[in-house]
Amino acid sequence: MSPNEDAYVHRQLGELAEGMRGMQQSLRRIEESGQRSEDKSAESRAVVHKRMDELVSRVGDLETGMSGMKDDVAEMKPVTDDVKRWKLMGIGALGVIGIGGMVLGVTFADTIRRIGMVIIGRN
Repeated sequence: MSPNEDAYVHRQLGELAEGMRGMQQSLRRIEESGQRSEDKSAESRAVVHKRMDELVSRVGDLETGMSGMKDDVAEMKPVTDDVKRWKLMGIGALGVIGIGGMVLGVTFADTIRRIGMVIIGRN
């Protein structure tokens, strides 16, 4: 081989080696970027799982509270029904008293009128 060919081959090999180093560096950067992305994804998933666990805990607390409230409401139902019945009885009693008062008022007015007629002398 001639010195020119030898220099050309060395230069080609150098360029080839440099290209391989560049590809290795690019591949390393891609791998590092992928690893960083995977780390971020893992952190994000951990946060999502933590929030999900908190939500599950809160829902459990709500279910417990709701079952307690259902028991309380079930205990209050008979009392509420009694109060409604008393209200209806009270309204009925007020109606009877009102009618009685009206009859009494009419009777009292009629009695006063008759007394007035007797005093005046009209029969």
